[in-house]
Amino acid sequence: MGDILETINMWTADIESDFVLNASCKGFPLTAEPSRVSELGQRGWHLLDDALAYPVAVLRRPALTHNLAWMQDFVQRKGVALAPHGKTTMSPELFRLQLEAGAWGLTFANVHQLRVGLAAGAQRAIIANQLVSNADLDGLDALLQQHPQARVWFLVDSLAQLDALADWGARRGHARCWDVLLELGIAGYRTGCRTHEQALALAQAIAASPIASLGGVECYEGGLGRCDSAHDIEAVSALVRSVQALVQQIDAQGLWGGDEVLLSAGGSAVFDLVIPMLKTQVKSRPVQGVLRSGCYVTHDHWNYARYLKLVEEREGLSSSLQPALEIWAKVQSVPEPGLAILSAGRRDLSFDQCMPMPVRWAARGESGEGAMQATPESWKVKALSDQHAHMVFDASGVWPQVGDRVALGISHPCTTFDKWRWMAVIEDDGRISGAISTHF
Repeated sequence: MGDILETINMWTADIESDFVLNASCKGFPLTAEPSRVSELGQRGWHLLDDALAYPVAVLRRPALTHNLAWMQDFVQRKGVALAPHGKTTMSPELFRLQLEAGAWGLTFANVHQLRVGLAAGAQRAIIANQLVSNADLDGLDALLQQHPQARVWFLVDSLAQLDALADWGARRGHARCWDVLLELGIAGYRTGCRTHEQALALAQAIAASPIASLGGVECYEGGLGRCDSAHDIEAVSALVRSVQALVQQIDAQGLWGGDEVLLSAGGSAVFDLVIPMLKTQVKSRPVQGVLRSGCYVTHDHWNYARYLKLVEEREGLSSSLQPALEIWAKVQSVPEPGLAILSAGRRDLSFDQCMPMPVRWAARGESGEGAMQATPESWKVKALSDQHAHMVFDASGVWPQVGDRVALGISHPCTTFDKWRWMAVIEDDGRISGAISTHF
């Protein structure tokens, strides 16, 4: 085990170090001197002075700051905690900002992601997934030895998985007792027990097992959302009631393993509707509700934007989150009337939910105040190639010209972040004030 810990310490040192940006990082200029992430803002660069190579991913700092504060205020008003899903950004710099803003902990999908979060300073983490393989259990065991103050819960949804945990312990000769959350699932969807009978039998088995301690109950409501408030309220409320009934059954049988019960849910679309579940009370001990929404940190320009409009209506809000993430590309060709080819494609930004959306532009050679303008309504991306965006426009209106810069808004930040090793942080006037790194 000593050799394993030495290796993990080496990996962690790499994460904790001030990430160096250089020509190996897409978007960083080939001829520029390398820069540490923390020092990029001192370069005096501006997004529109063409110092960076296109395409370039940027985060708007004012929107980012707003989103961090807005979500923390939301959970505080609701009386629950926030453990944002780290898979969205996999950025130690953003993890630290989320924790500094008041996040209770962080959420991850696997042990690899957890390693980055613990190195960034998280003391509590939920792996919102089932662990089964030897490699994952060995890795988590080693991480917990390296971070003895950290508390990590992962999901269990079957007796077969519990047997796999017991088998790992027997083969490793290890006495570790894992902190777990029982997952209640949705028929026809992802993981999780399908019936109360299955869930209660599993809770009883966990309580009787020396290999796991039942810390609470988890569910994921995101698959129920249809961006229709009437439907979403009914569907999510049914799931909430189901979880609440299960929690009361587990409490009545005295099956909890700790002195506090964790109740966790919350994707990034209908997170407001699971608050009643997170505030479920039990007789035997205190409850900590934990919301796991992750995409709020940058928000987006379409999918989550339309869901958040409904959240605003349900909550009586005039505004909420702001889109912070953009990919800037060059117009590299206007080969025919009504068609412009931009220098960003599938390798650079998300397209799994919808095409990217031109949101602002700046003419070639223009910089300074007023250079950024809203894009004409007719500018639309109709298709993507690996390295190109095919943008159509009304040929009777404003034509994009070769060398113009176009900002593409995105839908679903998760599948944009994983295409970049770093992103520039900019002010609203385009001044580059910092950067973040990613570790996928």
